Amino acid sequence: MAQAPPEPRRRRTPLQALIYWVLVLGVWSVIFLVAFFAVFAVDLPDTSQLYDVKRQPSVSYLDRSGGLLAVRGSQYAPPIELDRLPAYVPKAFIAIEDRWYYWHFGFNPWGIARSQLYNMSHKGEGGPLRGGSTITQQLARNLFLTAKQNYRRKAQELILAVWLEAKFSKKQILELYLNRVYFGAGAYGIEAASQRYFNKPASQLTLGESALLAGIMKGPSRYSPVASTDRAARRATIVLYEMADAHFITSAQRDEALRTRVRVNPVLANQRAQYFADWVDDQVRGLLGEPTEDLVVETTLDLPLQASAEQAVQAGVAANKSSGVEQGALVSLDGEGRVRAYVGGVNYLQSQFDRATQAKRQAGSAFKPFVYLTAMEAGRTPDTPVIDEPIKIGNWEPHNYTTTYLGPITLRAALQQSINTVAARLASEVGTSNVASTARRLGITSPIQLDPSMALGAVEVSPLEMAQAYAPFSNGGVFAKGYGIERIRTAGGRVLYDHGVGRGPRQAVIAQPALSYMVSMMRGVIAGGTGGRAQVPGYDIAGKTGTTSDYRDAWFVGYTGGFVTAVWVGKDDNKPMRKVTGGAAPAAIWKDYMTAALPRLKVQPIPGGDYVPEPPGVIDQIVDGVTGLFKGDRDEEPASEFDRPAPREQRRQEPPY
Repeated sequence: MAQAPPEPRRRRTPLQALIYWVLVLGVWSVIFLVAFFAVFAVDLPDTSQLYDVKRQPSVSYLDRSGGLLAVRGSQYAPPIELDRLPAYVPKAFIAIEDRWYYWHFGFNPWGIARSQLYNMSHKGEGGPLRGGSTITQQLARNLFLTAKQNYRRKAQELILAVWLEAKFSKKQILELYLNRVYFGAGAYGIEAASQRYFNKPASQLTLGESALLAGIMKGPSRYSPVASTDRAARRATIVLYEMADAHFITSAQRDEALRTRVRVNPVLANQRAQYFADWVDDQVRGLLGEPTEDLVVETTLDLPLQASAEQAVQAGVAANKSSGVEQGALVSLDGEGRVRAYVGGVNYLQSQFDRATQAKRQAGSAFKPFVYLTAMEAGRTPDTPVIDEPIKIGNWEPHNYTTTYLGPITLRAALQQSINTVAARLASEVGTSNVASTARRLGITSPIQLDPSMALGAVEVSPLEMAQAYAPFSNGGVFAKGYGIERIRTAGGRVLYDHGVGRGPRQAVIAQPALSYMVSMMRGVIAGGTGGRAQVPGYDIAGKTGTTSDYRDAWFVGYTGGFVTAVWVGKDDNKPMRKVTGGAAPAAIWKDYMTAALPRLKVQPIPGGDYVPEPPGVIDQIVDGVTGLFKGDRDEEPASEFDRPAPREQRRQEPPY
């Protein structure tokens, strides 16, 4: 008997088909989620440390009057409650970072899909990629993960975002986010960022300031209102338009915010004294090791003087750019050795290489005062007669800048006109080792070579060294090592270091009559010699110019009563400038700065500088007893420096770029 054919399978109704596939999809989704969590949740970080803050302690640097100079390390502030912020502050972040924040459960599938489509379509263009992360995902990344870009990290970020959404309310998540996210400039959290960028609490943020901070989230360094002002402003404008588009603010509020100028904290905006801050920051760690708590460092710097110094260096370098001047440095010390102004370069944002201490450049004729002081201590006087004539010391033949010779002159005239032959002969007579000993006694710490060319400045030094070595000429002959830290204390007030504690009596390093002789001669450098451009009417000024071979370096180091300033100009690559001498650009910078600084300092005449010339002798019959020049000579500025064989291989530290 033939078997009856099977009945045809009944087709599912549309509703049954929908239920079936939903169940299938659900099963596979569960399987996928189990596998997903099994693979990516194995090494998730410990979420029990959610509220632990691990950071590098903050070190705040104050000027001598208590003004904030800089902050190094990370800065956190106590968390601020969301209700204490103006309503537009969190809305600015939601508008630009996560428009659907209140409607998703930790992640936005459409946002992720859009970002992936954008990244694939713009692959190879070199621009920034889009991540599609929600505020919750960003918080998860900041709290528990690293910024490493890979799919495993993104998957863990998503898992942790879902966990955060399940554990906390939207308000709590947003509050955590604003209090923990990084805003650049070492500031973590909205309160620290507000204090750092605007010097005010976050509860007082304006709409424009809020938009600026929200705009930073896309990239704290790229959209920094300090380093990238224009880019940050454009980003803030986008934030304001997004807020208006989301109906968080009105168009009128947006337009008003765009018209209102946002002023960034001038300490950050101007990057003032940042070379100095780097210098003392290294010393703090040398004194105390790596900080384990927040510190406050009271420094010697004078912010008004610092502003004048930076302005003078920038203007002086710009004015001499056509002559090949590319960089400059300036250091000012008072008679105690306190660093009152410190400029390590023209622009800190462009180059952090510190030319005030890290660069060692040849001193040129600015080194000659150590030669002359050694001679004065050996019994000579400013009126001692000498002869400017060709000289040969071994195989070395120094030449004057003018290639001419004056014949019989005094030591006063020789220093005033920076005569090379006389300085070379003098160093040979008193001994180059004795000259080196004098320079070290006054404050030169760099190695000093002893061949004859050292008399003309073939010695590599820093501006800080030159300033502290000239300080005894300004303060009555007392050693004054340059320093920048007065006290270091904890944020709670406990003093960890005090410069004045345990210091012995100050050491005299120049005695009379040598001190008065040197002050008298260096006054002449200003009054009628190579440093004439440094004159500041109404003040007792002395100093010395310096220019090295081929015009690679130019110096002016000058002082008044208890205050000395050293200025250097040149190029980082040690290439020659175009006949720039110490009596030109450096002297002009020095005068520009000191003209602004001296009225603030209320300085006195140079102590110990009252020199009485010896009774008239044979030399006075041909030399003017006031200026030290031959009677009838022209009163001009020859900028007489030195011409010598090519220097030995440079040992200076090169800038790190």
